[in-house]
Amino acid sequence: MRAIELLTDPVPGAPALDTAVSRALLEAVASGERPETLRLYRPDDVLAFSGLDATSAGFAQAVEAARAAGFAPALRLAGGRAAVFHSETLAFAWAMPVPELRAGIQERFDAVAAIVAAGLARLGVDARVGEVPGEYCPGSHSVNARGRVKLMGVGQRVVRGAAHVGGVIVVGGSARVRAVLAPVYAAMGLAFDPATAGAVEDEARGATRDQVAEALLAELRARGFALAPAPGGAFAALVERGRALEGRFRVAAGAAGGAGEAPSGPAGKTAFERGDLAG
Repeated sequence: MRAIELLTDPVPGAPALDTAVSRALLEAVASGERPETLRLYRPDDVLAFSGLDATSAGFAQAVEAARAAGFAPALRLAGGRAAVFHSETLAFAWAMPVPELRAGIQERFDAVAAIVAAGLARLGVDARVGEVPGEYCPGSHSVNARGRVKLMGVGQRVVRGAAHVGGVIVVGGSARVRAVLAPVYAAMGLAFDPATAGAVEDEARGATRDQVAEALLAELRARGFALAPAPGGAFAALVERGRALEGRFRVAAGAAGGAGEAPSGPAGKTAFERGDLAG
């Protein structure tokens, strides 16, 4: 059995700190201070931009559009393109030790996408792995429904000693995703077909975030993972560590370029101490 500690605590009202906590988790696992750990939680209403987005000519307008729609902007841990987190989504951040910096990247993407697809299938969703043409933050490890609408996107960041695979599953509120991403993507000159943004509840009527979370945990257990709650104080320690990193992921008011952990190479490519996103 492969043991994983589970954290379900959110970081309400502080989107940049939320990202920083995931970064702190990655660093703690890389240093051996923490074992393999999965965060599975309800996020705030956040428009998560990548470092690549922050270099776009229309970034300031995209940030303004996000704020106008009620979404706080922040920079994400991985690369790729802008994605939406909101109160009807389920966020995950999985940090795991890795023996070699360059090994296992594709396998981790494959495994996480397969787990999410199988978990959603438990709820009756025709869940498939693959990019839907016109989807936001496109990637080959998106999880979609019926090959028509995107339900989950995933990204990965690798450092020496650990990897972080994180993403978001849209459980409900697909209309909100479409409404905010249309002007955000238009501002940055990016292609996006709103019809490709879906939600689990659109495919499995009545599905809730708690049901999706339990389906994912059941799928992990079926695949030989032993899940146990992290000990008391573990999350508070990560939050404290994250406070020193929070500035990397904050988007300033009136931002024209942004700060944070920008990719240092081509978008969508895997890098080391640089984020990459496949969905």
